Amino acid sequence: MLFTSLEFLCAFLPLVLLVNFLLPKAVRNYWLLIASLFFYAWGEPSFVLFMLISIVFNYIMALLISRCSAEGKRIGRKTGMAVTVLGNLGLLFVYKYMNFFTGTVRGLFPQLHDVIPQTEFLLPIGISFFTFQAMSYVIDVYRGTQVQKNPANLGMYISFFPQLIAGPIVRYTTVEEQIRHRVITVDSFCEGVRRFIIGFNKKMLLANVLGEAADAVFAMSGMSTLTAWVGIACYTLQIFYDFAGYSDMAIGLGKMFGFNFLENFDYPYCSGSITEFWRRWHISLGSWFRDYVYFPLGGSRVKSKLRLVLNLAVVWLLTGVWHGANWTFILWGVLYGVIIIFEKLLGIPAKAKDSRGFGLLWRVLTLLAVMLGWVLFRADSLGQAGQYINTMFLGASTPLYDATGLYYLREYLVVLLVGILCATPVFRILREKLVNMPAAGAPLLLVGYLGQILLFLASIAALVMNAHNPFIYFNF
Repeated sequence: MLFTSLEFLCAFLPLVLLVNFLLPKAVRNYWLLIASLFFYAWGEPSFVLFMLISIVFNYIMALLISRCSAEGKRIGRKTGMAVTVLGNLGLLFVYKYMNFFTGTVRGLFPQLHDVIPQTEFLLPIGISFFTFQAMSYVIDVYRGTQVQKNPANLGMYISFFPQLIAGPIVRYTTVEEQIRHRVITVDSFCEGVRRFIIGFNKKMLLANVLGEAADAVFAMSGMSTLTAWVGIACYTLQIFYDFAGYSDMAIGLGKMFGFNFLENFDYPYCSGSITEFWRRWHISLGSWFRDYVYFPLGGSRVKSKLRLVLNLAVVWLLTGVWHGANWTFILWGVLYGVIIIFEKLLGIPAKAKDSRGFGLLWRVLTLLAVMLGWVLFRADSLGQAGQYINTMFLGASTPLYDATGLYYLREYLVVLLVGILCATPVFRILREKLVNMPAAGAPLLLVGYLGQILLFLASIAALVMNAHNPFIYFNF
């Protein structure tokens, strides 16, 4: 079920909210667990079994690890942690990567076609998100966090529908207290509604509109340099508003139910370096790899630069693999790793802050690198990505512009400009100033709220006309 669907807006969400408020606090987690499993089963009921297996497996392993810790059984504790990691990653590999693995092996070794069949596992939606979330819980128990003995509470935490299928990846320690006791105030509920509306508008009015152009351009077999740049500019903004819009909706829904999720985006396209970009983009994933992979490997506090390079290389290879079973995603992660290693070894982020000229230059190069990375991310194959990038930089016999490029530039220029403006913190800064000016700012804030409501109505109209599409990160 999509957040941007009439079923969700008109039936599921109002019903779940109403029953949640009517029920005693002691049983609300059970209700949210049932509602979340129903939400997940809406598109493909069989995937609920996978979800339940994940919940039960991680619940049992956390209990075993906690018991071993209490009894001082170090070997049993470490063995339990190893089984947990292997079990979660094993299921993730089978459902997300097995098709890619068997296809790659069969392509490299045709003589093995009769020995290794091509698998065709269906990908459970959001499998990477809830698997990493479940793993973080067990790892935290291994590190000393109190184990959750109520399976319904743990099940609700892993399957909670606002962030179930596209994040943010919520740490158990972040919401541990809120699982047991949470308070919903009028202010927090209204703030949740506001965040949900903002995310909904981002998705429907920016991501979907820009996605029309991006999809059309990437489907072309030949194009001008102008067309290629318009296409990747549209996709650069599309994927941001698609994913950030979902995160806004998830955070807003969480607030409506009394949960405070951490932010997942912080204006990443304003970054002055690739290192900074990944502190601002998909923050929950970056912090997950930092805390559960990079730091355990030694992080940056290592004695040799070679070990630092190795640690960063492992993290970024895994980041690429996490995003998808395709060589494009793997190379995308590796390239980010190479750039970040380069920045770390030369201290470029610090140099960019000290020198205004160099800082501006590196800011431009950072955005360029991000856009080239999105070509890899969007392309169906390495060949298509290479051809597209070649076209962007006036490859052989590529025209500078054509009628198609001028058409897309003219038709989508306004949306592009709005998207660029909204990707900066200008409106956030304005709102903060108005909040601090109660007398003069209140009327303008009211105008802003009314504007968001009008845009929300426009988004609903677009939804009724079937102008929506699934969220990009549902595939990861």
